[in-house]
Amino acid sequence: MPHFWGVPSGKLMIGAKLLSSHMISVMRLILYSKPGCHLCEGLQEKLAQIQGLDIELEVRDITTREDWWQAYEYEVPVLCRYVAGREEFVPRPSPRSTVQQLERMLHKYC
Repeated sequence: MPHFWGVPSGKLMIGAKLLSSHMISVMRLILYSKPGCHLCEGLQEKLAQIQGLDIELEVRDITTREDWWQAYEYEVPVLCRYVAGREEFVPRPSPRSTVQQLERMLHKYC
């Protein structure tokens, strides 16, 4: 079987994990946001630039639902990942984080 940099073909090295290509899945993220939130817009733009992860991003406008507004009015942007039918919070990255730093942080949740 051919190898590339010591990794068999059909496999991908992520961090210290060797994964078969069929094991890689989409990371489903939810971004709670609101209109005019520059931190929210910045995070969304950085998430869109990540190329090392397959991300499916759902942006939720907290002004459209009272329960979201009550929960996140003073907290946006709030980033969650959708795992096994439920939402899990992801620590808020610094607004100064680069796209690469954000990607490295998200790799911890793969």
